[in-house]
Amino acid sequence: MKTTSVYRSILALDIQRSTGPLRTDPIRAELRALIYRFLDEAMDVAGIDRRHCDPLEDRGDGLLALIHPVDSIPKVLLLQRVVSELTRKVRDYNANLTVGDLIRRELRLRVVVHAGEVHCDGKGYFGEDLDVAFRLLDAPRFKRESGKTIMPLGLIVSETIYWSVVQHEYDGIRRRHFRPAVQVRVGGRRRQGFICDLGGELRLDLSRIRSAERWPVTWPRPSPRGSAAPSPGPRRGSRR
Repeated sequence: MKTTSVYRSILALDIQRSTGPLRTDPIRAELRALIYRFLDEAMDVAGIDRRHCDPLEDRGDGLLALIHPVDSIPKVLLLQRVVSELTRKVRDYNANLTVGDLIRRELRLRVVVHAGEVHCDGKGYFGEDLDVAFRLLDAPRFKRESGKTIMPLGLIVSETIYWSVVQHEYDGIRRRHFRPAVQVRVGGRRRQGFICDLGGELRLDLSRIRSAERWPVTWPRPSPRGSAAPSPGPRRGSRR
């Protein structure tokens, strides 16, 4: 059966450490409900009308949002408003957790932003551009680096988004915060992903953590604007 593709902005997210030893199924259910609520509220803040979004697709420990290409929803809006608002909501949620709950219920996300052609056959969405987005989201290097930063949300963008949005520094986006760090192969071609390093100067050294029970309960905070950020400690010599 042949299907006709449609162009969409693509935003997908995953919950980090969703299968950790202290994540019971009821806790997973709580976190799943949170990501749906937070994304819904972030799109409200960005002014994204639900008429211009396809139904969200559940991904187990994440979800997929497809946004129609209308003038009122430029791709820059996903980075400048939706991702920023998601980060704020996750940060505020974590800040209100008790010490005991932080270990089990801390919410951290990995997010990818891409754009391209998408198919739907009545059973779900598919297509090469979705493959690119999910390969970037699941890239081992992106997973590792997202787990080392104190920022509650790790962001990676495709080369499509980088060259059409980030490179031009629209609406306060700074290309110095993005670096080419991931390569995936889809459809016989090599595709590049750019990891956002905003806040990346404040990284956690996880090499001394041996179990979830020893997870740090006091998190360093980003430096106020205008003050010097603490310099990162020496990197461990572990192989990747």
